Amino acid sequence: MEVIDQILWSEFKKGKQDAFKSLFKKYYSPLYFYGLKLSANQDMTKEVLQDFFVYLHTNAANFSQVENVKAYLMISFRRLILKEIAKQRKVMQQTTSIETGAVFNFLEEELNKNQNNSFADNVTLLKHLNQLPERQKEVIYLKFYNNLSVKQIADVMEISAQSVSNTLQKAFSKLRKSIESDQILSILK
Repeated sequence: MEVIDQILWSEFKKGKQDAFKSLFKKYYSPLYFYGLKLSANQDMTKEVLQDFFVYLHTNAANFSQVENVKAYLMISFRRLILKEIAKQRKVMQQTTSIETGAVFNFLEEELNKNQNNSFADNVTLLKHLNQLPERQKEVIYLKFYNNLSVKQIADVMEISAQSVSNTLQKAFSKLRKSIESDQILSILK
């Protein structure tokens, strides 16, 4: 078995697509289930595994000959998945500290600097902005008070651009609803 793997590896290093496909078919499932044991996250495991095989394919000529192909693949994949797990934990810790620790509030001075609204409008907007969840406040702050693009916000917050867009939409929706409710209540008083 090891001899067959070494032959496949040699052919793979030479750029033979059939050898790469054989390695992929043979090791995808074992690597996937190993990654799943480490991460307990199917989507992340699949994504890291896909990236791993893309990396292998792209850099085939740069690898040296190995004694045990399976061990080499397991070790390399393990490093990648652990790196991704650490990255995810870091994001979760940052998110948790933002959402439960520090209070992210807008100040009236920020509104005055960036808005041409009346004092009453600013007070209303400030009240509603500060009622948003921490993550939504942070995204609005980075977008409108720091003029960052969605991509830049994603990089800063270490989340996907899609998450930034979704968070902005949720924030706008909540703001709209709370301001409309406030206006309706003021009319009824």
